[in-house]
Amino acid sequence: MTGESAEPTVVTVELDGSGRHIARELRPGAFLAPRPLLPSPGRLRIALVGTRAGLLAGDDLRLDVSVGPGARLELVEPSGLVAYDHRGGTSSWRARVDIAEGGELHWDARPFVISTGARVERSMEVSLAAGARMLWRDTLVLGRSGERGGGVRAMTHATYDGCELLVEDLDLMDPETRELPGILGPNRVIGSVTALGTAPGGRPHPYRTDLAGPGAQVRLLDTVAPATEAELAAVWEEWLADGGPGVPGQPVTTG
Repeated sequence: MTGESAEPTVVTVELDGSGRHIARELRPGAFLAPRPLLPSPGRLRIALVGTRAGLLAGDDLRLDVSVGPGARLELVEPSGLVAYDHRGGTSSWRARVDIAEGGELHWDARPFVISTGARVERSMEVSLAAGARMLWRDTLVLGRSGERGGGVRAMTHATYDGCELLVEDLDLMDPETRELPGILGPNRVIGSVTALGTAPGGRPHPYRTDLAGPGAQVRLLDTVAPATEAELAAVWEEWLADGGPGVPGQPVTTG
C-alpha cells in the first residue's frame, strides 16, 4: 500500500498588541487537523483531530508547532495513534516545536501504539528560547493486546537558549535486543512526563532525572498501560500545578 506524505499540520499561536491570544495559523495536514476548543483563561486550547487511519507503510506524519513570545498553548489529543502492520515497509512521525521567549506549551499526548509488523521512526525537535517552557506527556506501547509489538526508534532533541537540554535516541527496533534484561525485559509500555525550560518542584520521585539545564523527566516502564498512565497523570498534574497557571483574564480569539 502506498503511504501518505503531504504538507505538515501547522499550529501557530501568538499574542496580539492588546495581549489577546491569536491562532495565527491552523493548517490541517494529511493525518491531523487542528481544531480550536473552548478557551481557558490565559491560554489557547487546540485539539489535534485525526482525519485518517494510520500510520501505514510509507506514511510520513509531520507536525509544526510555533508559540510566540509570551503566548500559552495547550495541545489536546482526543485519541491515540496506531501504527499498523507495515508488511515490510516503514513509516515516520516528525514533530518540530518552536517556543519563543516567555512562551509555554502543554502537550498531554495520547498513547502511540506500535503494532506487530510496524517499523516507525519518530522524532521530536524542540527549540526553546530563554524563559520558554514546555510540559510534555508521552507514552509508547509496543503492540496491541496480545502482540509482541513492532519496532520504533524515538529520537528527541531539545535545546534551551541555544544549548542542548535533552538529546535521546531510543532504539527499540529489534524485539530480541529490547527484551534483554537491563533494557526493557518483559515491559512493553514506556511512558514519560518531561518538563523543559523549568525544573519542577513537588514531591521527590524515584524515577526522576534532572536534565542538563532547566528541566526534568519521569519515565516509567510496565507490562500494561493503566498503572503507568495513572502514575504519569499524577506527575503531570503535580508538575502542572507547580508551574503555575497562565495569566488570568486574557480573552482568546482565532484569526
